[in-house]
Amino acid sequence: MTRRDIAIANFKSGYNCSQSIVLAFKDILPEDENTLSRLASSFRGGMGRLREVCGSVSGMFMVAGLLYGYGGPEQGKVKADHYARIQELAHRFEEKHGSIVCREILGLTVRHDAPVPEARTDAYYKKRPCTEIIGDAAEILEQYIMEHPV
Repeated sequence: MTRRDIAIANFKSGYNCSQSIVLAFKDILPEDENTLSRLASSFRGGMGRLREVCGSVSGMFMVAGLLYGYGGPEQGKVKADHYARIQELAHRFEEKHGSIVCREILGLTVRHDAPVPEARTDAYYKKRPCTEIIGDAAEILEQYIMEHPV
């Protein structure tokens, strides 16, 4: 299975957008599955259904931080290099989806959505492009990692 397939399968099994991405890369990350899942649990629906940054984008950023990030109060080039990496991932995602903001991608006008997520029914999957978005985010991140080995 590709990382795309794994991320989509994660989502369809009930994980949120961010968890789906992070767990698709769990085999190369330095944390256990439960810790990764808990770390990513707050980022669904644009951060707790606030409809801000897409959860799959947040998941990409978490994986990038665990693989390439810095661990202390670094300044200058270390931070700039990492922020450039994050901006590049965001740009690649924006090229496919026009934005990294959940509500903009989904065409929603609501900023702060109800905290209760919608049931994952066939109708849900038909009206939301989340499955494809998650797959695209996994592909973008996988390609980036191949281009920039750890």
